[in-house]
Amino acid sequence: MEYLVDFLESKEIKNSKIFSHLKCNEDEAKILQVLIRRYIEGEVDVVVSEILNEIFGQKDYAQLQKIPLLKNIIDLGWVIQSNFTQLKLNDFSSLELYNGMITPSPTFLKLLEDGNLEMILPDITPYNDHLEYIKDQFFRIELYQKINSTKQSITQNAPGIHRLQAKLQLLEARINERLKVTKNEVMIETLFKEHSLDIKEQIIFLALLKEEYSGEFESLREMNTLIGLVSFDEYERIKNRAVLEEGSKLIESGIIDYDEMFTAFGGVSRSFYINEDILQKIMHPDKEKKSKKIKLDMLIAEQDIFELIEPKTDLNDVVITPKIRDALEGILKQLDKVVVARLKEWGIKDKRKGVDAKIILYGPPGTGKTMTALSLAKSLKKQVLNFDCSKILSKYVGESEKNVRKIFDTYKELCYKTKTEPLLLLNEADQFLSARSSDGAASADKMHNQMQNIFLEQIERFDGLLVATTNMLENIDPAFSRRFDYKIEFEKPNFKQRIKLWQQALPESALYEEDFDIKVLANYPLSGGQIQIVLKNTALKVALKKEPIFTLEDFKEAIERENKGAFGESNAVGFLK
Repeated sequence: MEYLVDFLESKEIKNSKIFSHLKCNEDEAKILQVLIRRYIEGEVDVVVSEILNEIFGQKDYAQLQKIPLLKNIIDLGWVIQSNFTQLKLNDFSSLELYNGMITPSPTFLKLLEDGNLEMILPDITPYNDHLEYIKDQFFRIELYQKINSTKQSITQNAPGIHRLQAKLQLLEARINERLKVTKNEVMIETLFKEHSLDIKEQIIFLALLKEEYSGEFESLREMNTLIGLVSFDEYERIKNRAVLEEGSKLIESGIIDYDEMFTAFGGVSRSFYINEDILQKIMHPDKEKKSKKIKLDMLIAEQDIFELIEPKTDLNDVVITPKIRDALEGILKQLDKVVVARLKEWGIKDKRKGVDAKIILYGPPGTGKTMTALSLAKSLKKQVLNFDCSKILSKYVGESEKNVRKIFDTYKELCYKTKTEPLLLLNEADQFLSARSSDGAASADKMHNQMQNIFLEQIERFDGLLVATTNMLENIDPAFSRRFDYKIEFEKPNFKQRIKLWQQALPESALYEEDFDIKVLANYPLSGGQIQIVLKNTALKVALKKEPIFTLEDFKEAIERENKGAFGESNAVGFLK
């Protein structure tokens, strides 16, 4: 107890052996000296006012002037508040601390016992396996967590933030030194180098990995918690959100992904996780995965039934009516944890994960049915398997019925092999959905009826997310009505929607005549698809001018030709905001 005795007996506190380690002034050190003397005498918890009165006296309220000194030594981690409710240093009055209780922290007691706070570390040796490396990295994440917690408030057993940062620097230096002498490949470090991850991205990845190893699924997966690990203040929190937003390196490279859940307040929260393939390589670097996950695009290239579509827009990007938006958002809420739990409890939803919905989108061509289906998939983070139903008919008797089954059988096979559930999009499904013939005498009618019966059966059994589009609702067989959970009608856009569509469509870099008024164009009752065709043909005409300036007259000519049927109704896949 050499350092403890020296500190207690030092008349000139600045000459004590541990004073340089305290990083505080002489008055603050005197407070610590009285506190530890009381502690040795058996007073574990000491009233702040008693210490201040003893050292500084009460003349001219000198003791009150010294209260701020307590804040500093608490922040440094030498003292712990022993009040039942801990005070946040940035939010309370100094006088609240005056009659509070304090006690020496474990960090201060260790300093008095050992004379320093340096971590006792073994000699620098190579990492023999990835588990040794992961152990050091997880200790590193624990320090980041403690620092983040200390930034928010001073808790009873939290050491000072400066001490934690010193430990963190020492540990990070040690990890780097061990890596320098390690000859074997460290998989995580290789991953960091391959993707050029910076320090913040590495910390977030390691925090998620720590969750995987610990088997916990809440504390370190939420966006704000992860951002807090790599942010010192609110400004950095806002700035660092980009690390976990769409388009960030971690997400775009497929290293991590996230699930979106609706909160109790109607918002959406994100829970992040490391992708399965990456996790497998790290947790079992010496083992080959028995059943490797096959990419969907690889299998699509080997067949001629489906087209694979990667949606580029979500539901926030499309112009749709409030009624349609409400219906689609209801589908999104199938991901809400509370909703899922209730549905399973009531026996409405089985144990499988994901969205279950069969949707039919109907309305005139060019009104955004297909674009909306793709945007729904994007919002649900799904790929799309698109099938053009007009291709199903075959001149060979019986082949069409087989092809109907083949659509669904192939979809199930692709889902099984890739461990994914893409949205199944059946475009222009009129021939499947049209009313069945009551006569049934002709062989063509029999084939059509048989094909529809098979389609009805497959729709009934389908698990997952299916969207069918059609232009002719009036011809739909009533038997299909109960097979679809959602029947959503699309109409031609109204005046306000057409203004949005024209604003989105018109190129910003182009030149327009002085009195160009977009409202004039919006007066014409065009669909979103027709607007795209009118713009394309008008742009071609303007590009041929010596002075390429868009005029209302140019657009009016193209609109007139479109309305006269020169180009017919557009089959555009939809329209954007």
